[in-house]
This record gives sequence, C-alpha cells and structure tokens, in this order.
Amino acid sequence: MRMLKTIARLAPVLAIATLLAGCGINTIPTQDEATKTAWAEVQNQYQRRADLVPNLVATVKGYAAQEKDVLVAVTQARASATQVKVDASTITDPAAFEKYAAAQDQLSGVLGRLMVIQEQYPDLKSNQNFIALQSQLEGTENRITISRRDYNETAQKYNTTLRTFPSIIWAKTMYSGQKPAVLFQATASAQSAPTVNFDTAPPASAPAPAPGQ
Repeated sequence: MRMLKTIARLAPVLAIATLLAGCGINTIPTQDEATKTAWAEVQNQYQRRADLVPNLVATVKGYAAQEKDVLVAVTQARASATQVKVDASTITDPAAFEKYAAAQDQLSGVLGRLMVIQEQYPDLKSNQNFIALQSQLEGTENRITISRRDYNETAQKYNTTLRTFPSIIWAKTMYSGQKPAVLFQATASAQSAPTVNFDTAPPASAPAPAPGQ
C-alpha cells in the first residue's frame, strides 16, 4: 500500500515531465550543446593547421630564403590567428566571432601564396618533408571546410529552433538567456582551400599584342 501511495504521488510529476519533454523543452539545450561541439571541432582543425605552419615555413626557408616577404607574412598571420582568444561564448558574440574568422581567412590567403612558391624551386618541390607537409595541409584545409560547413548547419538549426513555434515559447521563458549563434560567411578565402595541388603548372602568360594593335 505504501508503494502504491508513493507511485500515486509521483504520477503527476512524471506526467508533467513527459508532457514537457514532448513539447520540446529539451530541444534548445540539446541543440545548443551540439552547436558548441561543432564549434570546438572548427577550433581543433584551425589549431591543427597552425601547428603545421612553423615546420612548413622552416622547410620552405631552407630552399627559398629569398622569399622573405611571404615567409614573414605567413608567420605574422599565424601569430595573429593564434592570438585571437575564443571559447564557447564566442559563437554568440558577433564581434569576437568575426575577428576570429577574419584572422583565419587571412592565414588561408597567405598560405596560398606560400604554397605556389615551390613551382620556382624544384629541389623544394621534391623534398620529402615538404611533400609530407603539403599533404597534411591539404587534408587539414579540407577538414576545416567540412567543420565550418557542419558548424553552420548545426548553428542554423539551433537558430531556427529559437525563432519558431513551439520552441520559441521556451526560448522566451525557460531559456530567455540563449542567443542565436553566429554563422561563418562564405567569403572568397573561406570557400576554397589554399592551392596545394603542386602538379599544376602556372598559367601561361598572355601573348603580347602585335605591333600596331
């Protein structure tokens, strides 16, 4: 009898919990955590790339030390990218998010310049360490592209949940402190990885115009 009375007292609580779960009360925190997890993966891949840069610069410098401007630009861009401090809260801070994205896009751009240098230095192009680093960079850039895409998809889903019925009810009450996540913008540097296909010859120069034209 005592057990039956306990069950009877708990029944309304369980019914309410089941009803709330069915109404999506857990959807917002679940999607928030998924967005933060996707963001952490973006950070991991950018850090992986940053870790490759010193060895890459050192290898290129051994064969093309005269390319000082590009080497310095890459080193400075890496320093700028790694100095921007981010955490889970960054995804709801547009200014901090854009600063981080811009720094990473800048590094992508100068890495593209560094990568084409090898066309002018056959010994560098055939160096086994450089070949290995090139492969790692290409793979990392691909993973960055995928992680940014996955983050955007997860964040977009979360943002939609915050704005649509019935979850907007919870967003305005239980989770009123939740903010929409910032998305990566499809800038030119973000849409494509640095050129790391070293088997492609540089484009031929346009022919000079004929005299009198």
